[in-house]
Amino acid sequence: MKIFVCVKQVPDTKDVRLDPKTNTLAREGVQSIMNPYDRHALEEAVRLKEHHGGTVTVLSMGPPQAEAMLRQAISCGADEMVLVSDRAFAGADTWATTYTLSMAIRKLGGADLILCGKQAIDGDTAQVGPGLAERLDMPCLTYVRKVVAMEEGIIRLERLTDDGYDLVEAELPALLTVVKEINKPRIPSLRGRIRAKKQELVVLDAAAMGADPDQLGLKGSPTQVVKVFAPEPRGERAMISGTVDEQVEQLAARLTAIL
Repeated sequence: MKIFVCVKQVPDTKDVRLDPKTNTLAREGVQSIMNPYDRHALEEAVRLKEHHGGTVTVLSMGPPQAEAMLRQAISCGADEMVLVSDRAFAGADTWATTYTLSMAIRKLGGADLILCGKQAIDGDTAQVGPGLAERLDMPCLTYVRKVVAMEEGIIRLERLTDDGYDLVEAELPALLTVVKEINKPRIPSLRGRIRAKKQELVVLDAAAMGADPDQLGLKGSPTQVVKVFAPEPRGERAMISGTVDEQVEQLAARLTAIL
């Protein structure tokens, strides 16, 4: 069983702010972390490996500093790490990103199972998982909250819905996007940390994958972010102070006046 986990390095949302002059994300001094949903995907991949055997390869497209995040994944139980990094990938939207990741997975010999977080907390598109499945001609099962069984080339799982869950199955190879309800990510062990320091990082650029330059980065992206801005405050605002009882009385009086 050859399992891939796609992970993304994102800015910690507690520190995200906009540059008022450029209206772009201010990344100076902002800590980068592994996308939280991807941590659950990694944990589930390691659990599947422990129960069914095989290997877990963690894959990320990003700048060289993403290596630290990949080593964290190794310390949590992944076996191999691959960084897809090239200046040609800059400015990629989800279309170009899925093309790049699919080329990397093909270059690495393909996968029996791919796991992704349901979405990234910076872009929130939830498009990379399904787009990657389409590129690789795989069934895509989204919002997975539990893997029930995996045997004889079939995977059965529970998929989260607004009012419960669906019990579904698909043939392998397949791609899953998972929600946080699926598990609780483990804390890296001391042995895992030591192994992570020694693990070799595989780096793939556009040339190594044989990628088409016209489908990479900004050039290969049919969508572009023109502007990022903080919405202007609307309506009147008022600060309420005092004890809890006093604040409740003030709030009730204001609501009564409005109604």
